[in-house]
Amino acid sequence: MNEQQNTTAQAGPAKPRHRADRRFGRTVIGLAAVAGLGLAAWATTANAATSTSTAKATPTCSAGALKAGFGRQLAGGMNHQGVVITLRNLSGKTCALRGYPGLGLENSAHKKLTAHTHWGNTWYAHNPGKKTLTLKDGQSAEAVVAWTHANTGTSGAVRASFLEITPPGSTRHKTLAFPQWVDHGDLSVTALARHIDVTP
Repeated sequence: MNEQQNTTAQAGPAKPRHRADRRFGRTVIGLAAVAGLGLAAWATTANAATSTSTAKATPTCSAGALKAGFGRQLAGGMNHQGVVITLRNLSGKTCALRGYPGLGLENSAHKKLTAHTHWGNTWYAHNPGKKTLTLKDGQSAEAVVAWTHANTGTSGAVRASFLEITPPGSTRHKTLAFPQWVDHGDLSVTALARHIDVTP
């Protein structure tokens, strides 16, 4: 009888220990989950910081790093004319371009002439839109420039000798020979892209 009572008395307190063990286990699991979330958040932040750092590591192409040139000459009816302009990275390093080139006109004495640049679609090509172009050394980006020359030789046209091309994000420009009549000095240009399909 006494042994039975002692056995019963000893078996009774074991239940709270099981409940305590379960509570301890739940606490450990909860802490592990919180720690896991913390590590995941840290990893996400670290990855974001790395991506941002990588993006910032690619500098914008300066005017001095680029060589400007003309590609395909474009012609058509209704006094339309155009040309593909190219900007080639010759810096020896990777750089980036995004957006539209600035344009300007100069006379034979390199004096600025009245000019207006319109960004978007042109007579020859649809605008590809602004995209960040990462150019390795030797790689190029291009844009399509268009204008009309219906008023050649009249006061409604500007007689240009040079074209100024300012890369996006730059305050300096490149200059190319451009002996053209341009109605009212109006030029249309697409955003820069790796390649732009043009209509003949």
